[in-house]
Amino acid sequence: MASAEADTGRTVTTDIPARLDRLPWSRWHWTIVIGLGTVWILDGLEVTVVGNIASRLSEPGSGLSISSGQVTGVAAALYVAGACVGALFWGRLTDRYGRKKLFMITLAVYLAATALTAVSFDAWWFFLFRFLTGFGIGGEYAAINSAIDELIPANYRGRVDLIINGSFWVGAIGGSLLSILALNTDILAANMGWRLTFALGAVLALVILLVRRHVPESPRWLLIHGREREAEEVVAGIEREVEAEQGKPLAAPHGEITIHQRPSVSFLEIARTVFADYRKRAVLGFSLFIGQAFLYNAITFGFGAILTKFFDVPSDHTGYYFAVIAAGNFLGPLLLGKLFDTVGRRVMISSTYLLSGLLLFGTAWLFDRGSLSAGTLTACWCVVLFFASAGASSAYLTVSEIFPMETRAMSIAFFYAVGTAAGGISGPVLFADLTSTGKVGDTVLAFQIGAGLMCAAGLVAAFLAVNAERRSLEDIAKPLTAVTGKAKAAAKGTKGNNGPRDVTPPSSSPA
Repeated sequence: MASAEADTGRTVTTDIPARLDRLPWSRWHWTIVIGLGTVWILDGLEVTVVGNIASRLSEPGSGLSISSGQVTGVAAALYVAGACVGALFWGRLTDRYGRKKLFMITLAVYLAATALTAVSFDAWWFFLFRFLTGFGIGGEYAAINSAIDELIPANYRGRVDLIINGSFWVGAIGGSLLSILALNTDILAANMGWRLTFALGAVLALVILLVRRHVPESPRWLLIHGREREAEEVVAGIEREVEAEQGKPLAAPHGEITIHQRPSVSFLEIARTVFADYRKRAVLGFSLFIGQAFLYNAITFGFGAILTKFFDVPSDHTGYYFAVIAAGNFLGPLLLGKLFDTVGRRVMISSTYLLSGLLLFGTAWLFDRGSLSAGTLTACWCVVLFFASAGASSAYLTVSEIFPMETRAMSIAFFYAVGTAAGGISGPVLFADLTSTGKVGDTVLAFQIGAGLMCAAGLVAAFLAVNAERRSLEDIAKPLTAVTGKAKAAAKGTKGNNGPRDVTPPSSSPA
């Protein structure tokens, strides 16, 4: 196996990160987007379908003895809890064993759990495999965001990351429309429609799994883990493909980095790096994740229940409304994403969080006054989530680029898990209780809590966000394996063609 050839403990100088960052956009980059990013479409499909079919699952003849509150409360919380546990479990393995190996395994877990959800025969089975589905998805967040940021050129990293994370809402649109079909008993039996939606998710996951076979391991990860020969082969292959497409030689890369290769980083070193060396960035990560997690996991899980309870919308029609706000969610990252690379991270992150929070406060005020109908509430939500979705996607972008390479996957996993646990586990349970009372004031309170947390996160970003636009990952946060100038000056070696050169002093021994 290639990993058996890893030779850690050596010091090498390389221009591989600079070569990846100077690449123009190409068809090869689209293969990365399709192979890695499309899984969020499945996540959106999953979450939306479950929220919209809650009322049908609780009806006699569904094949399950379960209440609507258990679906939107307990099952939703278990799905998020599984994602949090999965993020931490798989995140550590992603940093240790590589991005590719883990994004293949986590998708396989997701596929199996989704397929087994489709054959649920009792509530406990449904709950178990909702947890395991989330367990697989949680690992995807760490592996996918790490790989994307390390493969996409610096000039495009912000918009690509936002659009990929925002593609969750393409799945949400599909899930909304699919739930309409699933709830139509004239077409599908009450105990079959919801099962087929989960089965379809498993089939789509299988297709994505086959596409992912062609996505390479991150050259940055290979380089740090003593596999610079493989890293050179991957980058050289990408360069040949891009040059053939462009019909001209690529621009010369600028910048080298010297690193001391090592197999892994301890939990203690990760903790010290994130919470001591990058304390302000840790506060930023917490704030962004808690704000967006509560807004999305607490409030949108209950959107269908609000429509049926307060506006008498039939349960088999809620999908139409959700498709509209899902479209607004996707358009936010799609249309605003480029600005994160041009206007800049600090301005765009803080403004999207603050705008969505203030607009949500306005929506809560109108809802409290009784001034909204099902249609106008949906329109308000569409505008709120246009900005909120761009902000929420930027949370994943932020924590994946502001910490050192060796801690990237674990940092994504940790901030996702803690932020989502705060807003995503307690949120659905709390919000289900608030909306179930049928009191306008209780629902308004839930809106205000979400709005307040988004505004607070926006203020934190205004002061602490990092200007990471168009900068290499190594410039934003120096790798823990990077060698200091003094050590570099003492090192000796010879350089190969466009590849890493060994600069380990003859007298040195592997660390």
